[in-house]
Amino acid sequence: MAQIPVGIIMHGVTGRMGKNQHLIRSIVQIRQQGGVALTNGDRLMPDPILIGRNAEKMAALAREFGIERWGTNIDEALNNPHDIIFFDAATTQARPALLKKAISKGKHVYSEKPVAMGLDDALDLYHFAQEKGVCHGVVQDKLWLPGLQKLRLLNESGFFGRVLSVRGEFGYWVFEGDRQPAQRPSWNYRSEDGGGIILDMICHWRYVIDNLFGEIKSLSCIGATHIPQRWDEQQQPYDATADDAVYATFELHNGAIVQINSSWCVRVRRDDLVTFQVDGVNGSAVAGLSDCFTQASVNTPKPVWNPDIRQTHNFFDDWASVPDTQVYDNAFKVQWGLFLRHVWGEGEYRWDLLEGAKGLQLVDLALKSWKERRWVDVPSLER
Repeated sequence: MAQIPVGIIMHGVTGRMGKNQHLIRSIVQIRQQGGVALTNGDRLMPDPILIGRNAEKMAALAREFGIERWGTNIDEALNNPHDIIFFDAATTQARPALLKKAISKGKHVYSEKPVAMGLDDALDLYHFAQEKGVCHGVVQDKLWLPGLQKLRLLNESGFFGRVLSVRGEFGYWVFEGDRQPAQRPSWNYRSEDGGGIILDMICHWRYVIDNLFGEIKSLSCIGATHIPQRWDEQQQPYDATADDAVYATFELHNGAIVQINSSWCVRVRRDDLVTFQVDGVNGSAVAGLSDCFTQASVNTPKPVWNPDIRQTHNFFDDWASVPDTQVYDNAFKVQWGLFLRHVWGEGEYRWDLLEGAKGLQLVDLALKSWKERRWVDVPSLER
């Protein structure tokens, strides 16, 4: 059994997602467990180099997690033949140019989403990567969340019968920053800096809907900037120019209707920070990040509408929990392992730059629907 070092340029790992999910909970964990196993028993061992603008931050981060290599010169890193993968989790606005530069150097690329600010740039990246013959992948982490994996199992087993509708609720209250510090960076609420919940979340909902429920036929969307002023990390007020909530309805080719609300201006009174209720002819399910509850047609109660009497029936008691029948690893780590194996020639990898472009297509159409106040069709994107 051989241990094979895999050089990975990791750019943008001082941010929340890049540091916590991709560095600490994915690459560091993979290294600690001895790498990613191949079918012949060999193991791929990530050998990352951390790249960023601030040398002091890079050095401290590398020291904290036992990583030997770090730097501030991205061009120098891209010229090192040892590093065969380029990963980016920095700003969306700079991402297309960085990915294209890495692809031109022959690097395989793995990227956070969204991969660009719009569909045209995303498609350009996909075609360029295909032309250069490199492997390419886009983070679509929610597909490996335990709750959504349980939903997939239910759907594939025929539990729902014909799916009628899906209702998704996502979000929580993000403090404005004046009385309490905000939990999210201020750039998220400035459109000029690449912010906006439509750009952020509609990309997620594209791959969730496509992979769990069916192909999208058309959509209707309205966004909002509910909180017009917020306070930044220096406690200075600023105008919130980006949308902080989006309310979208999707019609699928199979006839199901999907409604998903996403908001940074909602207080949580549900099972989790995101929940999906799937209603089918034969049964229903409600899933969060980890848990999933079902109610079959034979277990469905018979409510009687009477607004003059206080409701005493506990409807939550009518749902059964789907058990954990397997160990669920970190979703980001799972996808990293799949991409590393793919680079080494083991396994197809569906979550590529074209899948990332599909997310941007839905973003563009959602913005168009909001602007023109109408339903819009979603054409197919062919490979």
